[in-house]
This record gives sequence, C-alpha cells and structure tokens, in this order.
Amino acid sequence: MSTTSTTAVAPLTTQDAETLLDAARRAAETAGVTVAVTVLDAGGHLLAFRRDDRAVLIAGETSTRKAFTALQLNAPTADLVDAVQPGGLFHTLPTALDRPLLFIAGGVPVHRDGRLIGAIGVGGGAPEQDHGFATAAVRALP
Repeated sequence: MSTTSTTAVAPLTTQDAETLLDAARRAAETAGVTVAVTVLDAGGHLLAFRRDDRAVLIAGETSTRKAFTALQLNAPTADLVDAVQPGGLFHTLPTALDRPLLFIAGGVPVHRDGRLIGAIGVGGGAPEQDHGFATAAVRALP
C-alpha cells in the first residue's frame, strides 16, 4: 500500500473556457481578423465555442480540428507542421480518430500545474495569426 499522496490538478472549467474565448477574440479583433475559437476539455469534449458572425463557416471546423490535434499530441500545432512532411516524425500518423487531425498553426494545448487539461483552437486568420491568438488566450488564464 502506497502512502504517497497525489495532488489533484484542477480541470479546465467553463470560466476558464470563457476567459480563453474572450482573450482570443480580443487579440483577433485588435488585429482586424474575424475568427472562430474552440475550447476542448482534457477528454476532447467541446467545452466552449464562439464564431464571429463575419468569420467563414469553415473556420469553426478548422478551430475544432486544431484544438483536437493540439490536445491529442500535447503540442502546439505550429510545432507539428514539419513533423507531417515527408520524412517527418508523423508523416504516416494514422488519422482514423474521432476527428481528423489538422497540422496548421492555431491549436495550443492548455496545461495547469504541468498537466494537460485541455486545448484551444483558433481558425479564420492566417495560420501564424491564429497561433498568436491562441497563445495570447492561454497566457490570459490565471
């Protein structure tokens, strides 16, 4: 019988999700970009979603797939682009998951106390912009 204790990590809450949505939207708005933002919990379940009325419809699917990819691989999607190119680490990675993976910048995992608790995906701008918006949102979390 083990006597070591483990410390529970607080999960990503709906309040956290709202903070992420608002911070990403504000960053995009400041840049003059209309976006869709998806926040997933650690289990890959949709926790929050927001699409600017002027964002193209596909931006919603894109933001969800970016968040899912960041969550599944526990890495920003911007860091994975080279890995899926021919000769890259994930070149033959199967995509027969619930949702296909998407290797375009804009998905960022969310950690608390060093543990993965969810992910955010932003779609609608250029990939580098989406990555910046998602990263700014994660920095906004307390």
